[in-house]
Amino acid sequence: MRRALHLARLGEGWTSPNPMVGAVLLQDDRVIGEGYHHAAGLPHAEIEALADARGRGFDPAGATMVVNLEPCCHHGKTPPCTDALLAAGISRVYVAHRDINPLVCGNGIRCLEEKNIEVNVGVLSKQAAKLNEAFCKWMLVRRPFVVLKAASTLDGKIATASGHSQWVSGETARRYAHRLRHRYDAILVGVDTVLCDDPQLTCRLAYRNCRQPLRVILDSHLRTPAAAKVVSGELPGETLIATTEQTDRDAARRWEKPGVRVEFFPATPDGKVDLTALTDALGKRDITSVLVEGGGRVLAACLAAGIADKLALVLAPKIVGGADAVTSFHGALADTMDEARQVHDLTVRRLGGDWLLEGYFKKPRCSPD
Repeated sequence: MRRALHLARLGEGWTSPNPMVGAVLLQDDRVIGEGYHHAAGLPHAEIEALADARGRGFDPAGATMVVNLEPCCHHGKTPPCTDALLAAGISRVYVAHRDINPLVCGNGIRCLEEKNIEVNVGVLSKQAAKLNEAFCKWMLVRRPFVVLKAASTLDGKIATASGHSQWVSGETARRYAHRLRHRYDAILVGVDTVLCDDPQLTCRLAYRNCRQPLRVILDSHLRTPAAAKVVSGELPGETLIATTEQTDRDAARRWEKPGVRVEFFPATPDGKVDLTALTDALGKRDITSVLVEGGGRVLAACLAAGIADKLALVLAPKIVGGADAVTSFHGALADTMDEARQVHDLTVRRLGGDWLLEGYFKKPRCSPD
């Protein structure tokens, strides 16, 4: 199953809105085939593993299939995997956890068991659920999994009082940030980040045909400069400027061009874009995950709105100091320590000379129960 999970990760950034799935085919305690889901619309992991076995000259009849997610049993863009397993004569299947998709959710397991195939569920289920945590949330509530990402100094600063921020973290951490951009479907920042840094907000990993996240700019008053890189129309991928319904729609047309669009959302009492309405709209467009890169006001607003699921905080061994330096969460979130937002299941690991802290604001769910 660990091998299946490793294979599944090879599809990271490519499979959305489908989950990442890997499969290993065993016969007489040896691997005779393996595969993973490469991208939405392409064959599923089980089909790839069966094809790999046959390509190696093995007959999969009587073999054991190990897969990190319950095999599908419905017709989507591809035929049911359960049909392929039955036709191949697979005798036993090990599954990490049930597919949360209501079209599957136990039905795939039931279909196999009714044909006298032994099915074992629960091997490395926690690791498998974490791998597909974004898919699970989106499938449950049709809203994207929202990750708040920041790089700060030890005293919580993401920029100096003058606004200088390049670079807080080291090269290893910045490469990790681009991996996150590849992994998640959309990247969200506030217009102040565009005004200060004029970022590209693209994934610049050395991947062939690297998939680009949807760039989402929170801009309640359409202050995005016409010359900004994100609205140039020259970058790979698309840009969405999210503004409020109070904005002049005629004035908004000057930003519209191929690869750039402006959309209007309800406003909060203080005139900002309603983040719940925005994430609802993104979820309906099969955006399963959003990486929020700031700035500090946007990160705090996401927490205040209750849309944040996970934290990815890079801590650099630096101290800036100063009451006017920009903090990673710039906004009142608690009057007392009892009201402070709690981060659960925190893990810490090195990223070059920096430290990565990851944890959850909400407990991830991988089943409808």
